[in-house]
Amino acid sequence: MGDDRRPQARPLSRRDFLVSTGAAGAGLLLTSCLGRSPETRTGTGGSSGAASTTYEGPSVTLDYWNGFTGGDGPFMEKLVERFSTEHDNIDIKMNTLEWGDYYTKVPQAVSTGRGPDVGVMHIDTLATNAARNVILPLDDVAQTLGLAESDFAPTVWQAGIYNGSRYGIPLDVHPLGFYYNKKVMEQAGLDPDAPPTNDDEYRQALEEMEAKGIQGYWMSPFVFTGAFVFQSLLWQFGGELYSSDATQATFNSEAGVSALTWMVDIVKSGYSPKNVGQDADSVAFQNNKNAFIWTGIWMINAYKEVPELEWGVAELPQIGDQRAAWAGSHNLVIMNQRDQDENKLQAAKVFINWLTEHSLEWAEGGQVPALADVRDDPKFQDLEHQSIFAREIDYVRFPPPVPGIADPQATLATAVNEAVLLKEEPQAALDAAATKADELLRENAEKYGG
Repeated sequence: MGDDRRPQARPLSRRDFLVSTGAAGAGLLLTSCLGRSPETRTGTGGSSGAASTTYEGPSVTLDYWNGFTGGDGPFMEKLVERFSTEHDNIDIKMNTLEWGDYYTKVPQAVSTGRGPDVGVMHIDTLATNAARNVILPLDDVAQTLGLAESDFAPTVWQAGIYNGSRYGIPLDVHPLGFYYNKKVMEQAGLDPDAPPTNDDEYRQALEEMEAKGIQGYWMSPFVFTGAFVFQSLLWQFGGELYSSDATQATFNSEAGVSALTWMVDIVKSGYSPKNVGQDADSVAFQNNKNAFIWTGIWMINAYKEVPELEWGVAELPQIGDQRAAWAGSHNLVIMNQRDQDENKLQAAKVFINWLTEHSLEWAEGGQVPALADVRDDPKFQDLEHQSIFAREIDYVRFPPPVPGIADPQATLATAVNEAVLLKEEPQAALDAAATKADELLRENAEKYGG
């Protein structure tokens, strides 16, 4: 799971949650035990029913599954304990799994009638789970709770819709951001309080560090974080991952080639070592060996625990013509039970509503709250680093809500890997990946019914 040289104070298991972009998606594809058509749904006929912010029924116990095994886990545990304390008739039984196991076991459990009542899923897994009838539509829940697009960033809200129905209530957003090592910048004669904001400033800073013998930006060839860097740059250069109907890969466009060429040039110019290992960029950052790293908000609390590390965060530099940043998002979902208990359904909706309203406490675990009014809360603004990541909220981007999207995304990750490792030229690597991705998109359309 990474480099053995990591300092012990660094809880990199927080990185696991985003592995679901690939590994967990693959786990879902291995689980085809649920039907595709709405008529085969075993629960409430494809609807979660109306919602309320209160529950006055008999005492119930809700099984709540998630994958918060890292540094954010204790924050969720505290929220669950507080909710149970405030609701005498609702007890939450939380089961925490590694995300890879979670995305395999949840569909299996639902198909056998032993699934959880409520759970958490990443934004790029909602469509797959919806197509397999693992989760229920939540349109009525959102409507009755008074939730609308205006309460969230439009991109975040719209990403939870599949085939015209909402399947997730956004809890948070976890974007890619720009971390800078102040001590290394000072060693190169750079202003440690003025990180670069655009391509010219970025390259100038790398040049000045190289002149001092410092390789200032270690380019990762892996999903963490190379594939996320590529997607951010692709969107910054005006490109898209796929066609508007998600039937064809377009990441091998001129914008895609420009993005990957920029990454490769960092290596060829000597600003980065070649063959950077998994997480080696983060280890180097913590050991004052490099100055810049593009990684996620999930590293905030991890870096806080590294003794004497002097660092700051900023929005991603704008390398292309527009601002854009890769992001993920945790969404709250209700599972499709074989024998749906109406009391549990109502209690689950109350729990979901309560969690979103208390996402300020969740933000302390290293997240940006999805609700706009929580982000505007002065207490959130006092969170030094999370509030900076929140500035990216209006231009974060996600893969399209398409079932099985993890498969073509994996081919893209392979292209980034081969190009950054200087095994393939950017255009050739992206073209090969796009050809394979197109095939996978066609197969998935047939598998999931379009």
